[in-house]
Amino acid sequence: MEQRTLGRTSTRIGVIGFGAWQIGAAWGEVSEQDADAALEAAIAAGVTFFDTADVYGDGRSERFIGALLKRHPGITVATKMGRRVEQVPDNYDRDHFRAWNDDSRANLDVDTIDLVQLHCPPTPVYHSEAVFDELDAMVEEGRMRAYGVSVETCDQALAAIARPNVATVQIILNPFRQKPLDEVLPAAEKAGVGIIARVPLASGLLSGKYTSATTFSADDHRNFNRHGEAFDVGETFAGVDYETGLAAVDRLRPLVPEGMSMAQFALRWILDQPGVSVVIPGARNAAQAEGNAAAAGFAPLPSRTHAEVAAVYDELIRPQVHDRW
Repeated sequence: MEQRTLGRTSTRIGVIGFGAWQIGAAWGEVSEQDADAALEAAIAAGVTFFDTADVYGDGRSERFIGALLKRHPGITVATKMGRRVEQVPDNYDRDHFRAWNDDSRANLDVDTIDLVQLHCPPTPVYHSEAVFDELDAMVEEGRMRAYGVSVETCDQALAAIARPNVATVQIILNPFRQKPLDEVLPAAEKAGVGIIARVPLASGLLSGKYTSATTFSADDHRNFNRHGEAFDVGETFAGVDYETGLAAVDRLRPLVPEGMSMAQFALRWILDQPGVSVVIPGARNAAQAEGNAAAAGFAPLPSRTHAEVAAVYDELIRPQVHDRW
């Protein structure tokens, strides 16, 4: 698998990573056996970067990744912290940071975490000197090797990129969320900050497997968060109305090269964007993990295909999402 440098670190990672939200919670039931099979399939396919968070199943996802790390030393692990409390800036402080970090290190069973990211914090946090002083101190203490920020908006991403010691920015990027191409990716590339592309398949919409008749279980965010009832609606179907998303997928389907799945097409589109370090699709089973990883083996998409993807975005998706995030 192609390797790229992870932002302001010296770490080289495979361009397709593994997003471990699905094996934690909020995507319907995923058994321990299926979770482990997905992780092992990813390793076998060349995946070396695994992204999780302390709140994914209240540590369940981190514990899966910690066990994987024991079986496969040398993989790169990123986690996130900050969503266990009311989302007000005052809660992003020294005591909370260390308590959250202690829990994550225990779940992962490591002394030092490769990368710790603030988990979509409130906007004022990006402008707090005290917050970033504390993160710097935690690096010095050996609690983590580097830190980054997972963001909701492009403005937040730009604020994070301007911070001298932010190694990475995690942001939603896919054919339905193209605003980061305008300013965020160029700014990150110029600053040497890594871009971790999340929600790459728009919660599965870009797999091309869903229809208007598809249903989701009660414990799946694609059921309970379609209108932002639980968290930012942009995390569910990338903030796109479901029926509009289906229509856009139908428009994109003829652009998929022979031998490539719709999901692989979407992942390849992301990998083609200058400045992307890694894309982190999730997987509920081994077959999904293998299919995701295989996207790295395809050649870049032709420029005319990128132009046609942009046209579909401009016509159907841009009016809904571009100005929101």
